[in-house]
Amino acid sequence: MTDKSSVVIAVVNNKGGVGKTTTSVNLAAALAAPRRKVLLIDLDSQASASLWCGIDRAHLKPSSASCLLQEFPVHQAIRKTTVPHLDLITGSVELANADLVLSEIRGRELALKTLVHRLRPRYELIILDCPPNLSLIGINALVAADALIVPVTPQHLAVEGLVSLLSSVDKVRVRLGTRGRLLGILLTMVATVRPASAELREQLRAQYREHVFHTEIALSGPLQEAPAAAKTIFQFAPRSRAADAFRRLSGEVLERLRTTIRH
Repeated sequence: MTDKSSVVIAVVNNKGGVGKTTTSVNLAAALAAPRRKVLLIDLDSQASASLWCGIDRAHLKPSSASCLLQEFPVHQAIRKTTVPHLDLITGSVELANADLVLSEIRGRELALKTLVHRLRPRYELIILDCPPNLSLIGINALVAADALIVPVTPQHLAVEGLVSLLSSVDKVRVRLGTRGRLLGILLTMVATVRPASAELREQLRAQYREHVFHTEIALSGPLQEAPAAAKTIFQFAPRSRAADAFRRLSGEVLERLRTTIRH
């Protein structure tokens, strides 16, 4: 595989509780299902994606922080997961200090891009599970990414925050010359029985049109229970509606990559 054939996708939103980790873990698993080599990089100090993948909190190191902040060899930080063809680089609490450490480094916005460049030849897709802010780690993810997925819940404050996020992404693109394009806005934690939710979803689709994925991720018991079992939705409830939704999402992602991301 050549460098040009790999794609880096950042799952990003500067608001917490919108389903970034749920999206990152289960989309990565769905994309890896047909023997496609996928790497999930956990960039959150809470390490939720790593814990979901079954890594004990006491064994998170070496992590993405080790590579970004302590020059640990990135290839040695890669771990296998219980999902065939899906590898992981963990997050850890040290990422909370990343802004302080990276601020001392020249070209600090490029640190992650440099690491990812070394990994591109090994994988077809690299998924970045980003922190809930546009700190230096978040900006590093925008710089490293070819495409962005923005999970949004159909709640008023989350929808309002989307405008601010997309504006910030544009400013980073202009200032740093990033190439990451919006692959899609993903509606998550959707309560289909609530009229207010339906109204906000319609509003989002009217405003952002083709930028919104057709697939929606509904509120789901299995999705809420799967992290405690350290299983993806496909391992925990493979015949559930949530599993079907992530299969459809993976198909949409691949189709959009084919039509919007040119190498």
